[in-house]
Amino acid sequence: MAFTRATGKHRRASRTARTTRNLAGIATLAASGVVASVASPALAATDEPAPHDTGLRQAVVMGDELAVRIEAQADAQQAAAEAAAAKAKAEAEAARRAEAAKKKADEERAAKVRAAREAERKRLNTFVAPVTGSYVSTAYKASSGLWSSGSHTGIDFHAAYGTSVHAVGSGTVVEAGWGGAYGNNVVIKMNDGTYTQYGHLSSIGVTVGQTVTPGQQIALSGNTGNTTGPHLHFEARTGPDYGSDVDPVAYLRAHGVTV
Repeated sequence: MAFTRATGKHRRASRTARTTRNLAGIATLAASGVVASVASPALAATDEPAPHDTGLRQAVVMGDELAVRIEAQADAQQAAAEAAAAKAKAEAEAARRAEAAKKKADEERAAKVRAAREAERKRLNTFVAPVTGSYVSTAYKASSGLWSSGSHTGIDFHAAYGTSVHAVGSGTVVEAGWGGAYGNNVVIKMNDGTYTQYGHLSSIGVTVGQTVTPGQQIALSGNTGNTTGPHLHFEARTGPDYGSDVDPVAYLRAHGVTV
């Protein structure tokens, strides 16, 4: 019996469709006895009847193996997807922690910078005594013929010859040299606009235009100029000129210095 088909291209059925169709065909042949009729002649020649092989066992086994392979492949794909998801989650968490650590480090660094700036600001705004561990030996406005004005325009700090003299605060040197009755002297314009003067120095360690900070050594004490012995003459003024003096003790105390 001949079978014919229309001419033209025909798409081959998919693998799944072919497998399903083959299994159905085997089942149909088995049911109709066709499979049995094509059994091996050797089996047919024996006296005992041949086992009735429908081919279903092999088909079922093949189907089970295929199902197992498909399930294993699906499990492997799922495991791979879960592993990839876990890796992505771990990487995202690591990135988040790294960003948080960086942010914390940046904040700590910024806080240290702010603290350092604040400490420096406080230091620059701090005032100190011009001679460490000394005391006032002659008061402000004390009367004596030693002074041309008839009274003391500053205060004297007890200081042996060559004692370190410090700038009481931050400012700029506007005078450094001989000052007549003051002998060797230094005048500093303070950052707040006031002026301080240091007289009778044995040596000077700063120059005009130089900026100074609180506690910086600017000179050594001496007895140059109109003096009866080594000491430091210290004045506080509202302006650079003689006669603008104010009480140095009150001035220092107003800036937190105990005298």
